[in-house]
Amino acid sequence: MRSRVLASVILMNLRSLPARMVPALVAVIGIGGVVMVLTATLAIAQGFREALATTGATDVAVVLRGGSSGELASNLLTAEANTVVDAPGVARDANGPLASPESYVLVDLPMAGSGTAANVPFRGLGPRGRELRRHFRLTSGRMYRSGLYEVIVGRGAAVGFRGLHLGSTVQFGTQRWEVVGFFEDGGSVTESELWTDIEVLKGSYRRTAVQSVRLALADPSSLERIRAALKADPRVNVTVTTERDFYAAQSRSLITLVTVLGSTISLLMGVGAVFGALNTMYSAVAARTREIATLRAIGFGASAVLASVMTEALLLGLAGGVLGALAAWIAFDGTRASTLNFQTFSQLSFAFVVSPRVVVTGVLYALALGFVGGLWPGLRAARMSIVEGLRSL
Repeated sequence: MRSRVLASVILMNLRSLPARMVPALVAVIGIGGVVMVLTATLAIAQGFREALATTGATDVAVVLRGGSSGELASNLLTAEANTVVDAPGVARDANGPLASPESYVLVDLPMAGSGTAANVPFRGLGPRGRELRRHFRLTSGRMYRSGLYEVIVGRGAAVGFRGLHLGSTVQFGTQRWEVVGFFEDGGSVTESELWTDIEVLKGSYRRTAVQSVRLALADPSSLERIRAALKADPRVNVTVTTERDFYAAQSRSLITLVTVLGSTISLLMGVGAVFGALNTMYSAVAARTREIATLRAIGFGASAVLASVMTEALLLGLAGGVLGALAAWIAFDGTRASTLNFQTFSQLSFAFVVSPRVVVTGVLYALALGFVGGLWPGLRAARMSIVEGLRSL
């Protein structure tokens, strides 16, 4: 019986909603705008996470000089790199150790759209470097040839920067390099890079050392064996991590920064949306003063009145949440962009990912805004004096 009474009051309230359509739409659009911003921000962070999830493998190790925060700060002499490659636990086949010493520099390229110069990772791969990237595939053109100033360009770099098309030449260091191909790597962050032959890159930049060594692990226990062997070897001072952990550490701070800033902006915007919802719900209560007083006079309780107001507020929040999430999905999902990763000082290419988790988070936030916006007007309606309400008849 009580549930029927509650349902009757809620339905009565919702039937009068068309009469308050304009303020209701203002609240829905306001909440929708907040959710759109929040969803877009979370889509950026989700895009980073998914790019990192496909970057690197757990059975490939990255070796840097001890204490290095990244490849730019690492430096391994040829003898040290050879010691690392020969460590016990490195996978081997008929062609020898499955390992790739790699050189890494940053080059300037104008960004698409703005023309502002940005840092782009330029990597020199060892002869077996491609074998350690299982998702690598050429999408057009051909592979660079050893000994020549040729580069292949990742999908993200090709979209994000000017002047990178088949047959074009770009000036890096003291040489001009020809773009001979484009590649994908399973959507990973390595698609932000340009690749060439390591010996050509070292010669162009007059380097005798490498920045990292990648190793295929012989078995799951090999990582600890390699660590122990290299730690005990006085000829080297290195750190060894899985490729997956290496890339995750390189962008962890960026993901945290984007999430915190986006959440803060959404919180501040949410305050404005709450005031909009408050105004809408106070207007609804004021317009229904006589109706609420009449309901109370004929026996409906304060809880039923509160529930009716809160239901309307939550429905407005839900509508705003769905609207904002849908707008973010249409506008951003799959859109590729790039940003500066301040840990590596290079541009990171990624795609916005409006995942179900992101959508649910946005809708829950909208419901929270609707709840806060409807609580005080609902309490006011529930506490309204029956006598005062009837006097307005």
